[in-house]
Amino acid sequence: MKVTPTAIVDVLIIESRVFDDPRGFFFESFNQRDFNDATGTNFSFVQDNHSRSAKGVLRGLHYQIGQPQGKLVRVVHGAVFDVVVDIRLASPTFKKWVGLELNQHDNRQIWVPPGLAHGFLVLSDSADFLYKTTDYYAPALERCIVWNDSTLAIDWPLDGAPALSAKDSAGQAFTAVVY
Repeated sequence: MKVTPTAIVDVLIIESRVFDDPRGFFFESFNQRDFNDATGTNFSFVQDNHSRSAKGVLRGLHYQIGQPQGKLVRVVHGAVFDVVVDIRLASPTFKKWVGLELNQHDNRQIWVPPGLAHGFLVLSDSADFLYKTTDYYAPALERCIVWNDSTLAIDWPLDGAPALSAKDSAGQAFTAVVY
């Protein structure tokens, strides 16, 4: 397992060893012991989620208060531009964001520690996005930062307006974030 740090403290790119031959490929997409050793954490995952979205769909920027979720995210079909925003007040990278493409070909994963906001934009015709979480989804505790917040100035690779849910359209400004 190869782990690469990003510009945000504790947000990591994780690459598993892929065994590839003319028949196809095999890789271990998750191993708790190896994950803990590679990240220096001791989180357990309690929920797996799978979303399928069409091209141009933007989901996020989501986070939970009181019951923050760490997320291990990856794409199994298609491609997305994945974004993580540091909303931890005490963090040296507070207000910073990182974005990178995840796709079905590179098998990269991103570790998003609890307490950060997360979202993605679908770049391919469709994308299947998987994520493991360290805590359960709690709708009453979920919050959303508007995708085009001027304070964050995220450089989304958009061709026109994104397709948003009602919840994401009603996202709040970064300055209104409840930590």
